[in-house]
Amino acid sequence: MAEEYTAKDIMVLTGVQGVRKRPAMYIGSTGSAGFLHLLYEVLDNAIDESLAGYAKNITIKLSKDEDIDVAEVSDDGRGIPVDIIPKAGKPALEVIMTSLHSGAKFENKAYKVSGGLHGVGLTVVNSLSEYTEVRVKRNGKLYMQKFSRGVPLTSLTEIESNISGSGTTIKFKPDKEIFLVKSFETIQLTERLQDLAFLNPGLHITLIDERDESPKEIKYYSEKGLEDFLSYIKGDKENISKPVYITKDVDNFHVEIIIQYVKSYSEELLSFVNKIKTSEGGMHVAGFHAALTRAILSYNQKNMKKRDIVLEGEDTREGLTAIISVLMQNPEFEGQTKEKLGNVSVKSAVDNVTYAGLSKYFEENPNEAIKILDKVYNAAEARESARRARELARKKGMFDADILPGKLADCTEKDPEKSELFIVEGESAAGSSKQARDRFIQAILPLRGKILNVEKATDEKIFSNTELHTMVTALGTGIKETFSVDGIRYKKIIILTDADVDGSHIKTLLLTFFYRYMRPLVERGYIYIGQPPLYKISHGKEVKYAYSDSELNEVLKQFDGKANVQRYKGLGEMNPEQLWETTMNPKCRILKQITIGDAELANIMFTVLMGLDVEKRRHFLEEHSSEVKFLDI
Repeated sequence: MAEEYTAKDIMVLTGVQGVRKRPAMYIGSTGSAGFLHLLYEVLDNAIDESLAGYAKNITIKLSKDEDIDVAEVSDDGRGIPVDIIPKAGKPALEVIMTSLHSGAKFENKAYKVSGGLHGVGLTVVNSLSEYTEVRVKRNGKLYMQKFSRGVPLTSLTEIESNISGSGTTIKFKPDKEIFLVKSFETIQLTERLQDLAFLNPGLHITLIDERDESPKEIKYYSEKGLEDFLSYIKGDKENISKPVYITKDVDNFHVEIIIQYVKSYSEELLSFVNKIKTSEGGMHVAGFHAALTRAILSYNQKNMKKRDIVLEGEDTREGLTAIISVLMQNPEFEGQTKEKLGNVSVKSAVDNVTYAGLSKYFEENPNEAIKILDKVYNAAEARESARRARELARKKGMFDADILPGKLADCTEKDPEKSELFIVEGESAAGSSKQARDRFIQAILPLRGKILNVEKATDEKIFSNTELHTMVTALGTGIKETFSVDGIRYKKIIILTDADVDGSHIKTLLLTFFYRYMRPLVERGYIYIGQPPLYKISHGKEVKYAYSDSELNEVLKQFDGKANVQRYKGLGEMNPEQLWETTMNPKCRILKQITIGDAELANIMFTVLMGLDVEKRRHFLEEHSSEVKFLDI
């Protein structure tokens, strides 16, 4: 008998109730990404004040309250309005903090362009925080109002008068009832702040981190903007051409682009809309790619001698380093997390600006144009060579998904939704993993040492590399033009390496490969990092595991310090039962899902740590040396 379904079953959630009931709709997740997204929402509002021409300084302060991080963002902009909104009968500040779809960014008056545009950002932050405190300097007075979980705790109060300056300070403590994590990820945050400094030349950004015993203060500032940014992401790669800088206002869009070709086999492109990174691209990137190809092929047709090879769009992007920054009104992002731009009109605007700018540059700088064309032709010849290598590989059955690699210990389950592939470092760890696994849903693929560094290898080398062949075949997706997610055999691909320097290196190499050659797997959330424990703590017959130093300290407190502590360096040190219990059992293991941002950071870090620029590597190591917890000698 069917259950009765009537009007009494309908629940109407209003305002903050809806946000707290379904937080992922607004911030993407309740994990690390969502936790950090709260900070980004507040930061974006401060950046909007800079975009509007008011804020010159932004300070982010991180601290701890009990065991969870607290963030405070201050700017010297105009300050959130505090006067009464007649229709609401409340101060503007209170309405902005407690009402969805409220703000000054709908009519493009107070803000010509902005990153925050849905009018939900501060309300969402407030709704998902245990407490929020807002201080506003405006009209010579200092105002304050406090909130908890989206509800005002106090009324708006004037706490000081006869003060100078203006601005807004928002302090918030994310709610432990909502979030699965308790800390802002430092690496992603610092990368975001570095991006913002490049995109806002002249803006001073300061990060003060008081979460550890030794507080840190990092300042971010750029004088030359995109020129500095290009140099930063290019790293030590050798130049082929000079930088080409293009900027123009067209059809209510401000388009700013910088490109340079380097000696590399891949494309490095970053895109932004209203200073917000669009990691998944969108219409502005599509317009840029179309114009780049058209401009190069057009110049080739008019000025170069014909060669016996047909150029394609992908040839024009090999070795390309580019940054696209668009300022526009009413951007249509796909989702509140703003990772992909959907406005169709921006495609033609970026296309027109790029094509006109490049065509003019090529005509005025023929020597530079020839260097770029030579690079494009080399890419085309390498593409043809790689195609022949792939065809030969297929003839030999190397990419035949029906012939699985012998080293793969496959699972019984054939449904990709239920199947998991562990990519395991070393034969010893693979042996333990094969014994520990659930054979019905978990497959094991051992790697023999470090895979090829795809950042510095041609396609031909990649297609002849045994380890990469094995991995591609096991996944069943094919590669390059034959790549298809539809053929994937596992929708949970878990990288499992030792907790040492070599293990971290292998993880970075794998992430770089997935990012460069199988990016849709990252975009769809199929790639994970397994988190084996760092410590085994024994106290009599009782055994516990710790995955971090802080967890170790907590366990030792429980045992009054009287315990035997074993530090795991390799997976092979655990027997199959321990490996299952701590790392492979779906009911209790810890996995980190990899996002596009994670893969981009891995790519940048690999360039820094393994590239040829010794000075940049030395600077990085000096800056981050205090963060090292363990060093293998």
